[in-house]
Amino acid sequence: MKIELFDTTLRDGTQGEHVTLTADDKLRIAQRLDAFGIDVIEGGWPGSNPKDKAFFERARDVAWQHAQICAFGSTRRAGLAPEDDPNLQALLEAQTPVVSIFGKSWTLHARVALGVSLEENLELIASSVAYLKAHGRRVIYDAEHFFDGYQDDPVYALETLRAAAEAGADVLVLCDTNGGTLPSEVYRIVGEVRRQFDVPLGIHTHNDAGCAVANTIMAVAAGVRHVQGTINGIGERCGNADLCAVIPNLQLKMGFYCVSEEQLAQLTDLSRFVNEVANLAPIDRAPYVGRSAFAHKGGVHVSAVLKDPRAYEHILPEKVGNRRRVLVSDLAGKSNIHYKAAELGIELTENDEARQAVQRIKELEHLGYEFQGAEASFELLLRTIKGEDTRFFTLERLRVRTEIDKEGGFCYAEATLALRVGTERELVVAEGNGPVDALSNALRKALRRFYPDFDQVHLSDYKVRVLNSDDGTAAAVRVLIEHRDGEHRWHTVGVSTNILEASWQALADGIRYYLLRRRGPLASAPDEAALAAQRT
Repeated sequence: MKIELFDTTLRDGTQGEHVTLTADDKLRIAQRLDAFGIDVIEGGWPGSNPKDKAFFERARDVAWQHAQICAFGSTRRAGLAPEDDPNLQALLEAQTPVVSIFGKSWTLHARVALGVSLEENLELIASSVAYLKAHGRRVIYDAEHFFDGYQDDPVYALETLRAAAEAGADVLVLCDTNGGTLPSEVYRIVGEVRRQFDVPLGIHTHNDAGCAVANTIMAVAAGVRHVQGTINGIGERCGNADLCAVIPNLQLKMGFYCVSEEQLAQLTDLSRFVNEVANLAPIDRAPYVGRSAFAHKGGVHVSAVLKDPRAYEHILPEKVGNRRRVLVSDLAGKSNIHYKAAELGIELTENDEARQAVQRIKELEHLGYEFQGAEASFELLLRTIKGEDTRFFTLERLRVRTEIDKEGGFCYAEATLALRVGTERELVVAEGNGPVDALSNALRKALRRFYPDFDQVHLSDYKVRVLNSDDGTAAAVRVLIEHRDGEHRWHTVGVSTNILEASWQALADGIRYYLLRRRGPLASAPDEAALAAQRT
C-alpha cells in the first residue's frame, strides 16, 4: 500500500535553530527531493517573507518529475473575509497545485492564542478550506495541537476536523505540535479518529519527547496514509519526524510502498546533501544514514558480521545507500584488521602481520592515538608493518615562532623546516595564519621541488582534544587533521604532550598518504631508525 510522503524540510525544517536556507538552496534541495520520490514538497510560507515568495516564483519554471509543490499558511484572520485575507491571497498567488493550512484544534489556542469563540474558530477553518477549494487547490488541513486538544476536549477537537472535512479538505493531518504525546496515545487517538472520518488522515509529529519517528510509525499502523516529516529530522525546537528513519522503517519493516528500491538506495546521499546545503554537521549516530549506523568496533561483532551480516545488522546497508564500516581500535581483533586491510588492498599474513598490527594498534591507542577517525594513518601503519617504505621524507628539525601585537592584536606565525628527501636536504621558511598553518605551508613548500603536484592539497580541518585534563598544561593532546585535494579527503592523527609535535605527526602523515596514493610506496624497506623517525 502506498504512503504519501510530504516533506516539510523547506518550511518546518528551516524553523530549526542554526538552519538558514536561501531561495537557491531551497530550489536545489527541492529538486533532490523530487528525484528521490517525495510526493509533496512544502516550500515555505509565501505570505511571511520575500525569500519564500522568491522560491515559489522560481519553482514555477521547474519541470518537476514527480513531486507537487505546496505552499503553507494559516486559516484566515478573524474579522476578514477569505477574499480579503492577505495570507490566503498569498497562497493563491504562489500558484502551487497544493496548499496546506493549519487551524486550531485545542480550545486553549482558540480562546487564548486567537482570542475567538469556539464557534468562530470552526468558521475560520471551514471558510478558509472552502475558499481554497473553490480556487482549484488540493487542500491539506493541518490540525495544529490536535493530540493535546483531543486529550483536553475530544468532542471539540473532532468538531474542528469535521469543519475542515465538510468544507472539502483532501487530507486531515493530525499534528503533535508540542511533540509530547507518547506512541501508545497516538495509536489510540488515530484509531478513534479513523472510525469517524472517511477523509484520508495524515500525521505530523515533533520530537520533543524523542518519539517523533515512533509516533509516525504508530499513526501509520493505526490507519494514516499521509506522512509528514523532514530530512534528518531538522525543525522547530527538537525537530520533526526524521524521514530518513521513517521511510525505511515503513518500507523495509512494515511492507508499505514509499519510493522505488533504486530511490531508497539514494537515501544516505540525500541526507548528506541536505546537511551540506544547510551547512549542518551530520549526526554520525543517525539511524540508517549515519556514518556509524553500520560501523562495527568489537572484534566479536566483526568476526560474526564477516560470516553473516545479519548477526549484527538489521538490514543490508546498501538498501539505503550506506556502507558497512569496520573500526580499528584497542577493542579490535584480527578480524577487524583483516577486513580493513582487504578494503585497502593490503594482504596480511594470518599469524604474523595481523597479530603485529593488532598489538601495535592497542599500544598506540593506550597512548591516546585513535584510528577510527584517521584511516589514512592506519593505512600507513599497516604498510609499515608490511615492510613498505612510506617515508618519502624525514624531518631534521623544525621551529615555529609566533608574535602577537598587543595593540593591534595581530598574530604573526612563521615556521622554519629542514627536511631530507633521499640524500638531499631542503631548508624553508613559511608564514601562516597561526603556527599549524605556517607549519603546513612550510611542509608543502619544502616538498614542492621533489613532488611538484602539491598545489591542490590543502589542510581543511584541524581538531585538538586534551586526553588527560587532570595533568593541566602537561596533558597529552590528540590532533586530528583533514586534508583535501579537490576530489578526496583523508584524515590523520598525532599524539604528544607537545601540541606542535602532535600536529607535525598528523601533518606529515597526511602528506605521506597523499604521496602514497599518487606514487605508491618507495622501493626500499625502512630500517628501524627510519621507523622511529617516522613517528617523530
